Amino acid sequence: MQLLHIDSAITGQQSVSRQLTARTVAAWQAAHPGTRVQYLDLATEAPSHLAAESLGFRTGQAAATDAERQQNALSEALVNQFLAADVIVIGAPLYNFSIPSQLKAWIDRIAQAGRTFKYTDKGPVGLAGGKTVIVASTRGGVYSSSEGGQAMEHQESYLKVVFGFFGITDVRFVRAEGVGMGPDAKALAIASADKDIQAHTSVPANQPQVAQAA
Repeated sequence: MQLLHIDSAITGQQSVSRQLTARTVAAWQAAHPGTRVQYLDLATEAPSHLAAESLGFRTGQAAATDAERQQNALSEALVNQFLAADVIVIGAPLYNFSIPSQLKAWIDRIAQAGRTFKYTDKGPVGLAGGKTVIVASTRGGVYSSSEGGQAMEHQESYLKVVFGFFGITDVRFVRAEGVGMGPDAKALAIASADKDIQAHTSVPANQPQVAQAA
């Protein structure tokens, strides 16, 4: 089994999402011996945002310049890495009601027609099914317990939609919210997330639990 471990927080050792992804990966390996792990740190290895030189995978045109060839190679490497993984563990802190732009840039690179999805006469069809995605979702405030908070967050909701668009139905959330509301609230949030980790890593890949934290 191949696991792809992705971090996107820019706060280094202070990052709660990085702590939770590390714990999630360790717990998954303990529950599923033999799992091979690849690591991608988007804070230090973020792909550039899409530009004219990086649209080769969308236009289907052959690269004409060195810049286009480099960008095409980067997109190809990232989508191949994603497609090779059976399990993807993603650290996704809430930044300004959404995900880090580095994580969005990575998603833009793997969102490739003919590779992760396709359009048909009946609408889009995901091509990357059969995977499990576990998202370490961290938030300074509390958004899940009120309609107003749920309307403001475009983090978990976005990730569930985009991975669903790729055909991935097994998306699990390890959530720690309220981490910016003082030491006690942070400790409680991390303790709650640890329970999510144990629940989500004990279930085999691509076998969603009946009740999820999303």
